[in-house]
Amino acid sequence: MNFKIPLFDLNYGKEEEDQILKTIRSKWISMGQNVKQLEDDFAKHLNIDHAVALTNGTVSLHLALKVLEVGEGDEVIVPSLTFVATVDAVRYVGATPVFADVTSFEDFSIDPEDIENKVTSNTKAIIAMHYAGFACNMDDIMRIAKKHDLFVIEDAAHAPDSEYKERKLGAIGDIGCFSFFSNKNMSCGEGGMLTTSKNEYAKRVKILRSHGMISISEKRDESCTPQYDISELGYNYRMDDIRGALARIQLTKLKDDTKKREELRNFYLENLSSIENIIIPYRYFQYRSSNHIIPIVLKNCDAKKRDRIRHYLAENGIQTNVHYPAVHRFSLYNKYKSYLPKTEYIADCEITLPLFYNLTKDEIKHISLKIGDVLNETG
Repeated sequence: MNFKIPLFDLNYGKEEEDQILKTIRSKWISMGQNVKQLEDDFAKHLNIDHAVALTNGTVSLHLALKVLEVGEGDEVIVPSLTFVATVDAVRYVGATPVFADVTSFEDFSIDPEDIENKVTSNTKAIIAMHYAGFACNMDDIMRIAKKHDLFVIEDAAHAPDSEYKERKLGAIGDIGCFSFFSNKNMSCGEGGMLTTSKNEYAKRVKILRSHGMISISEKRDESCTPQYDISELGYNYRMDDIRGALARIQLTKLKDDTKKREELRNFYLENLSSIENIIIPYRYFQYRSSNHIIPIVLKNCDAKKRDRIRHYLAENGIQTNVHYPAVHRFSLYNKYKSYLPKTEYIADCEITLPLFYNLTKDEIKHISLKIGDVLNETG
């Protein structure tokens, strides 16, 4: 279906084209100087010691758990209202995911109170996913982690420019994980970043991303292959220099992109606030957010009604999505019994509306009008 208003569109221009061409002409397209510069720039952006570029956000979660020595017999408390990769990474290392509910219909963040209730003697880590770029309650999460001697991994895939009390997300827990997938605020098709202030974590991630090599050279002027040793079983999780070049340009646009998204979100709030049968999460959120997506929740709803409304919007040229199906309901994960009533209602009744840099205010008016129309008809 061709949508007049897509869910997302790239914020790309001539800068990305020029940087790609420059990289190709350099004849160095595997991991190189673009990746190194991206890592330096991203670490500076977060005011953190280390940023390690990786193949995608999923492997950043995988390596985060690996370097924290999470494995068989360990439990990791995770949200269910997230993309499945957040939980898959726990299974990659052989650990057990323990699902926690969201805070409320207005705040989709993992609930600190439910985290505390789920802690056992086997719990080793918490993954805090910053939904839509809105920060979890990191004070309470870090307090719980300290109390029970747990690691905290921030899944900041939605949040490359978000903050919590003037600290960048991804720089608060033990490790931060970012995604540069094609629909993210910083996009290079595929790509990710792991951030940390711990030298030992960064050092080991760099070894693991390159097959477990202790020594590797990116210099082109060496006359022979450098000597190296394999210290442990590693992976090919490196980012290439073409994607590094794209991500570098996207990072320079991030501040302006966040400002524009904030303006568009505020205009959405103006136009949606008079519609009685919806909840707008994070309406009164007080910290800086990347505003990766804009979700709404339908009142007095079920999945069938939600899908009918999405179909109506599609017929009117408006693309929407659902963020997310509840992970604990998937066939792979329903053996991990979980009672998550708020998560399940949101998974059945949430609609994600279009939000991207070049979205216009007239388009937001049209979207809001059509939502009001269909809800007036259906109740």
